[in-house]
Amino acid sequence: MRTCARGKAANGENLLRRFSWKTDTDWKVEQEPRRRLVDFLTWYECTLPGYMAVISLQLGQCGNQIGYEMFDIICNDLSTNGLCSKKENESYQMSSKERFFREGESGVPVARTVLVDMEPKVINQTLSMATRSGRWKYDYQSQFCQKQGSGNNWANGYCVHGPKHKESIMNLVRKEAEKCDRLSGFFTTMSMAGGTGSGLGTYVTQCLRDAYPNSCLLNQVIWPYGTGEVIVQNYNAILTLSHLYQSSDALLIHENDIVHKICSQLMNIKQISFRDVNKVIAHQLGSVLQPACSSEEATQYSRNPLGDLMERLVPHPEFKLLGLRNIPQMSESSLAYSAFTWKGLLRHLRQMLIANAKMEEGIDWQVRAPSSGDPVAAKVSPNKELRFNTSIANLLVLRGKDVLGASAEGFKDPALYTPWLTPDDAFSVWKSPRAFNKYEKSATLVSNSQFLLKPLDTIVGKAWKMFASKAYVHHYTKFGNEEETFLDSFTALEQVIASYSSL
Repeated sequence: MRTCARGKAANGENLLRRFSWKTDTDWKVEQEPRRRLVDFLTWYECTLPGYMAVISLQLGQCGNQIGYEMFDIICNDLSTNGLCSKKENESYQMSSKERFFREGESGVPVARTVLVDMEPKVINQTLSMATRSGRWKYDYQSQFCQKQGSGNNWANGYCVHGPKHKESIMNLVRKEAEKCDRLSGFFTTMSMAGGTGSGLGTYVTQCLRDAYPNSCLLNQVIWPYGTGEVIVQNYNAILTLSHLYQSSDALLIHENDIVHKICSQLMNIKQISFRDVNKVIAHQLGSVLQPACSSEEATQYSRNPLGDLMERLVPHPEFKLLGLRNIPQMSESSLAYSAFTWKGLLRHLRQMLIANAKMEEGIDWQVRAPSSGDPVAAKVSPNKELRFNTSIANLLVLRGKDVLGASAEGFKDPALYTPWLTPDDAFSVWKSPRAFNKYEKSATLVSNSQFLLKPLDTIVGKAWKMFASKAYVHHYTKFGNEEETFLDSFTALEQVIASYSSL
């Protein structure tokens, strides 16, 4: 069985420090007794009542807007009865509140969040909207902003603002961590296209890894539009990805173009705003991060959400890219006339996985799992484009009515996975009898697979063409980002492409 060192041993190490009166340098226990003590304290931590907290960091304009929508959807979800028993609903609400919020002096839940931006406008709007809701709020002392942005330049955010403001930002993180009885890890929301979310966000991620080496670290990253307005977005993207790959435990990717299509084709939104896009992303995040039972036999919600997520989805440090598919997604008017069965939902979701379809509409039903006789031919079409999407690991999250009777056997097919993991290790299912948001039944698939190969190859190719002609490189070198950093980033991402292509 796979284990996640950060997801499990972290808590034993933290308890070891908490129970000792000496620093790590002065600690005189030999390595083997120390390991046994950490194992014992890890076990002891799991026997304690209560749930582990997740601290969010909202980085840059995009990260702050998505973070707000995520917390707002979570609070909306908690305000309903979830179409389940009173006991189940109370257990779910308690778990969610301990995970994402702490109690405020006025009794209004306070989000466990640090807000960071180099301009004050978005943070001020975000703080105000949360307070006006009356259901939850941010801690006004857990924000950091300046009056000058990063100019859509990764190097400005990473090389200038990062080192300059490191101490102030990390002090806010430390204060938030001290308010957690037990810490599961950190969840960041950020964009790759701009300067603050990408550059400063990357720097802060590295600081989190250095300061909290045993805590889980999940970066939610917004993939830029294919025809974005930021002319250097491909530079920003490859620099962000290559650096995050070294620090983060996993990168949860949302592609703007795909979410835009969901808004247009599934939600029937005529004039799509950034807030519409952010609400879809927030709904998908909530469908994964809200409490669920992590095994068929479990009756208690997962206590260590990020640790459990990493353990199931990231078996090897070379493979850290996670994609998310969620069904159903539709407008309220369409939902009123729709009915769903678990069999139908899971059949569609499985086909979306193997055909690499990002939404229900337009699924290629001709794609089939490879036969044992000729797996390679079945995975590749004559024009060499990826046809079958091979997975390393999949996590299925089911929520709603009659969920205990939902069968996920179709996801246990060995043909779906790389041969170096058995289906028992590669596939997991979480369930909750409580409905999420407005859907009586909903299914979410978090997948570590080849889903991002084509977008990644495209963005690396575009960035390389610009770099080969030295276009805009001087905008980065003037802030201390040398050409060698670009070359290192290209090399790192080519290795990621090669690794996923070899599955």
